[in-house]
Amino acid sequence: MIATNKLIDHTLLKPDATIDQIQSLCDEAKAHDFMSVCINPCWVAVAKNELKDSDVKVCTVIGFPLGANTPEIKVAETKQAIDNGADEIDMVLNIGQLKAGNLDYVTNEIAMVKQACGDHILKVILETCLLSDEQIVTACHCAQKAKADFVKTSTGFSSGGATVEAVKLMHDTVGNTMGVKASGGVKTKQQLQEMVDAGATRIGTSNGTKLV
Repeated sequence: MIATNKLIDHTLLKPDATIDQIQSLCDEAKAHDFMSVCINPCWVAVAKNELKDSDVKVCTVIGFPLGANTPEIKVAETKQAIDNGADEIDMVLNIGQLKAGNLDYVTNEIAMVKQACGDHILKVILETCLLSDEQIVTACHCAQKAKADFVKTSTGFSSGGATVEAVKLMHDTVGNTMGVKASGGVKTKQQLQEMVDAGATRIGTSNGTKLV
């Protein structure tokens, strides 16, 4: 069983986050030995410097929060983020293309970003609140085919966050071939445990310090 602290991507993605808040986030992540901090791309270099004497990873988001950038922009964002020190990449898939049934587009875009990631972890954000169960399964299959490492529920910026039902469906679809990250609205220890019981192997939350 993974220790609770190592399940957590300690997250601050608000548009008005300041450097002081990012540094505080990193201090908290070091104090609790979280798996990573998850931050916007402009803060990657700052976080990498703050965390240089720890084993806390730097995670950033790509195509965030809408997923509607072109594939080439997502690839460029990814390469720059890794150059700046990112260890893990959480990309938003193209939700509109998925809902339109353009699965080659969705799969190829994820594969392009995975190629840009190289050995770095790639998590694919599905934004499950906007998808039917069938579309969630399809999105998982696209991410699997593209060799991503995780599927992730949510950005936290749409109409809903992680649900136990979505996490279970995602886990049932990918099995042990991929990780599942539950993100958005996980605020209590009970919610965290429910997500883990449903199959989550990583938790994205801004409430990490309360959960440990």
